[in-house]
Formats: sequence, structure tokens, C-alpha cells
Amino acid sequence: MSPFDIQSLADIQLLRESVDLECKLARGRDGQGALPDDFWPTYSAFANTGGGVVVLGLRERNDGFEVEGIANVAKVRKELFDGLNNRQKVSINLLSDADVTELALPEGTLLVICIPRANRKQRPVFLHGNPMGHTYLRLNEGDRTVANEDVKRMLAEQVEDSRDSRILRGYGLSDLCMETFRAYRQVFANREPAHPWNALDDLDFLRQIGGWRQDREIGESGLTLAGVLMFGWMSTLQETLPNYMLDYQERPEARIERRWVDRITLDGKWSGNLYDFYRKVYLKLTADLKVPFSLEKGERQDETPVHVALREALANVLVHADYSERASVLVVKRPDMFGFRNPGLMRIPRDIAIHGGEHDCRNRTLHKMFRLVGVGEQAGSGIPKIYDGWAGQHWRAPALYERMEPYNQTLLELRMVDLLPEDLLAGLRKTFGAGFDALQRNERLTLAAAASEKTVTHARVIEMTGLHPVDATRLLQSLVKEGFLESHNPGRGAVYCLPGAALPRPEEVFGEGSAVVPNRSAHLGSGSGHLPGRSGHLPAGSGHLQPAEPGQAIENQRDEAGRLISRQLDAPVLDALEQLAPAFRTALEGMAASPRSRKKIPKAAMEDVIVALCAGHYITGTCIATLVDRDPDALRKHYLRPLVQAGRLRFAFPTAPTHAMQAYRATQP
Repeated sequence: MSPFDIQSLADIQLLRESVDLECKLARGRDGQGALPDDFWPTYSAFANTGGGVVVLGLRERNDGFEVEGIANVAKVRKELFDGLNNRQKVSINLLSDADVTELALPEGTLLVICIPRANRKQRPVFLHGNPMGHTYLRLNEGDRTVANEDVKRMLAEQVEDSRDSRILRGYGLSDLCMETFRAYRQVFANREPAHPWNALDDLDFLRQIGGWRQDREIGESGLTLAGVLMFGWMSTLQETLPNYMLDYQERPEARIERRWVDRITLDGKWSGNLYDFYRKVYLKLTADLKVPFSLEKGERQDETPVHVALREALANVLVHADYSERASVLVVKRPDMFGFRNPGLMRIPRDIAIHGGEHDCRNRTLHKMFRLVGVGEQAGSGIPKIYDGWAGQHWRAPALYERMEPYNQTLLELRMVDLLPEDLLAGLRKTFGAGFDALQRNERLTLAAAASEKTVTHARVIEMTGLHPVDATRLLQSLVKEGFLESHNPGRGAVYCLPGAALPRPEEVFGEGSAVVPNRSAHLGSGSGHLPGRSGHLPAGSGHLQPAEPGQAIENQRDEAGRLISRQLDAPVLDALEQLAPAFRTALEGMAASPRSRKKIPKAAMEDVIVALCAGHYITGTCIATLVDRDPDALRKHYLRPLVQAGRLRFAFPTAPTHAMQAYRATQP
């Protein structure tokens, strides 16, 4: 993260929406200023996650900032750099003078500290000379201690440039599926019929591609991890890597529900290695793609940029996976999207990966093996190739992101959604005139999203455009300044809409007097089952109804599932569990069975349950809290608000984020 040009509180307000920002007081016992003790866990957390900004002498409030200032800034600055250069305090100094700036305001002087993300060889950044128990990550605006197992994995990543080159003692050619290996050799020979490697025996060929290696320092030779991953038997792979798991699922509907109609996994019916998985899955991913007639040098082309993007995405998920992690490799095909998940976090920052040019492949030998048979791009160019393929179709930009709970994983979502349909563009041109066409593409995309979805958020802009968070903030601020958008709820909860847009209000949906609503939902028993087939959409015949007049009760305006219907909203609202049809309520109870039966579950698992409960409709925070058996206020603070900020949920009432009847809907089906 490069240093920010911070000249005023307005600049800090800009950062508040786009990066991790932490405000801390620094008065000290004598009131002259002191570096707060809790700065160091935040330094470690920011460095080990995505970087961030710490502002000393400033208190953050929901409606803005309160400047307290620092009396003796030089003293605090000296304490900072003394600590940074003390290896018993922190493992590494990532800051230069340019990263620490003073901001003199009429109310007092602040110290602004820009902490970059540490690179792989600098992580883990830890405190007190011991990484175990003193390494932190930034999760949901808090600093969390890293488990010792994850610290050990970070240390391994630090020293191993390529995780797949190590020799496996006691393994031999009998541990390989020779049918897979010969299929690979045949593809290689078809591509390079005159290559001298075609004349080699199996062992020498394996040695040339990196599947067999000799370590001259210790006088040892044998199969490499890459060789076993690429060509091994399932039993050998799971003996070597206990967490090894591959999973392909074809799902019939555009929703979060995990029902599948076709699946490839480690079921003992095939070899279980990466090359066979790639061959099987690529054919299924591309089976339904239409290939328009195209000639190149007089020959018909049988693949499109979408084929290229899918091939690269599949290869990418296999060669960048950390097979020691507990998450599986997962590939999903749905009518509206393709999804790819690999265990392990990215080795380089997301924005650098998107723009290309820098590479740090976790399994470099695997990458070489795939490239030798025409799969995968030059190092550092794969992700840009995927983005280019999707941009060429005018589809929503790929979503590339990381998750650290319950396990480290990297996800890539490729959605086939036209962002600029012609009828929507015509409406925007009518509203804004020639000024709309004068905007840049990303600005037009943002306005199109605001028009079709009623509101747009900072996270949504990043998802659509792939912009760096700070650039996304600047884009939104520019559109507001030029009169193309209006802003509500400044800060991380900010939402934007077209000028004059009639955003829904709770009283228009629930009637007057809805500001304080008792929890009418009875305590639920555990249940099972799945949502009915149409649960993600309005049941047939439900229609749209007029909003209530002030003071009018609208309890009878419900669909067949028992959810409230209002013209003000684009989906039904689940506001009272006792109003639901019994089968529908039982299905929701089944989805929430895990958190209801256990007081402690992994944070990511709870988030997934909440998002699933919010799919296809709005549901009030009170109803969610009852379903998962948690305190409503704690749920809003620790889950609902962060999920909105992360772009996974959206408000029913963007202008009233703290309203008691606020409801939430999943942003993705």
C-alpha cells in the first residue's frame, strides 16, 4: 500500500470508506502524548492482512471524528520508531519516514501512520520476539490472534518459494497412475512431435518436467510432491496430504443452495490426481459454451476468450492451492456463474495480481507441468487474461477475494451478468443527457448498478470494476460532486443512489409506529430440510401490493410463504416468523440448525448461515437473531453490519441503517 496524501479530515473521511482505518487516542499519562500499547497488535494485524491506516490523536464516532490531538508529537513519533527498530517489540520495521505524517488541524495535531501489507517473506509480523501467540490478523475491524497452526504455515510460506518441489522419501513410480501419466505424455507429443523428450523413458521424462528430482547436497533422489499431485493415486495423495480434497459441483439454479446435479470428487472411481481432475472438469465447464463462427489464418477457431478464461481459472486454482490447508479445492458451475476456490491465501496483493506483471506461484513445478501441455499462461499474466475474457463479453468484472475463516482460502467468481443492458442505458441517457456518455466506463457501470439495484455501495463498485478501494472511493465521491449520485450514511455504511431516487423507508413498508417492534417470534425448535424450490423468489401469484397508508396495518399483505409484500421493495420481507407457512419456517430452522445447537461455531460458518437465510428475500435482524439463537444487538454489531460493509448483504432501508425493523438481503443469489 503506497502512502496516502492526507491533508485534512476530509481526506481521512475518504479513507474511512476505502481502507482499514483505526483511530486511537495518544494522550499518555501526563497528557503530553504517548504511543498507546494497543498500537502494536494493530500494526501486526494490518501488516499480516491487507495493510491499513492508524490515526493517533483522533476518536472515531458514528457521525464523524472528534479531534483530541497530541501535545508532543515528536515524543510519540520517537516511541514509534524506537519500537519498530526493537526486535523484542516487533519482528520487522515496515515503515519509512514517508509512511508517518503529521496533520496539523485547528483542534490539534494528529499522527497518521500508513502500514503496508507485508510481503510473503516478511510474514508473519509478530510481537515480543515470539510468533506463537503474538501474531495478529485484521478481521471485521478487530485484531485477532493467529492460531499456532496458521503461524507455522506462514513460516513455511516464508522460506519455501515453491511448495511442490520437495522430494518424498520412500515413494516410487508405483505410486503414480501410469494411465494418467501416459495421457499427459501423449498430449505433450501431439503438441511437440519433434521434441527430444519424446524419446526418453518414463523416469527421464518425469525428471525433465519436474516430477522426479535429485538433491545433490544430500545425495537423495525421488518423486517430488508435484509429481504425486499431478499423476498420483488418490490413496497416495491422501497419505501424503491428509487434507487433500478436490470437488466439482454443477448446480442447477442461480442461488446459494448447495444442491448439485453433477459432481466429481474423491469417490474412488477415478485416480484422484490433478491432471485427471483438470481434464474431466474443463470438459464440463465448457460443455454448454456457444462458439461463434470465426476464422483465423483460414482455419475455424473452436474456442472463445471465455474458453481461455475458464481454462486459466481452472489451472490457476490448482497451481496456487496450498494442499496442506484444510479447505478443499472447489469448482462450481451454475447457470449464472462459475466459481473457483483454492485453499491458501494469495501470495501477492489482489490489485497487483489483477494488473499482472508480478508472479509468486505457490506450486511452480505444477505450473510448469501444465504449461508444457498448453494449459496456463506465462507467470503473472493468468489473472489479467481472465479479466480480459470477461470484459470482452461486457459481463460483471470477476470477483477475486480472500477469506480467512474458517480456513485460509482464495475465491474467484465469474458471473455472466450483462452490466450495461441497452434499455437501462437509454433510461440513464434520458436522465443525464450527453453527460452520461462522457463518463468513463467504470462511472457508467456504477450509475447502471444504482439504477437497476436502487443503491450502490463501495464494496459493490469494487466487485463490478476491480478498482483499488481508494480509487473506488474517489470515483463515488466524484459522481456525488458532479451530481450523478447522492450519498447517505457517511463512512463504511455509505450507500449511494441516483438523485431524487425514492428509497424505501420502514414506515412505508410496515406502517407508522414501526420504529420499536417487540420480538414477536417465538423461540424455535431445531428443524431440518431445505428451502422450497421457489423460496429464493416471489411465490407464484403473490403479486405486488400498494404500500400502507400512515398508520395502516398491513399484516394481511403476504405471499403464500407468509412473507410481507411491498411495492417499495424488490423482494418480500420476512418480518414475523409466526406468520410463515409451516413448511417454509421449518426449512429456515433447518438452515439455522448449526448455530442453534451450538453456542460457538466458526465465524465464517455463522456468516454463511446468515447469508443463506437472507437469500431471495429481506429478513429483519430480529428474525435472524431468533433463528440462530443469538442476541439481536450482538448479531448486528458482529455479523450483520460487517456483512453489509463487506458487500455480502444489503439493507432494505439504506437511509435508516440502525432502525429496529431494518432487514437484510444477500447481494448474490
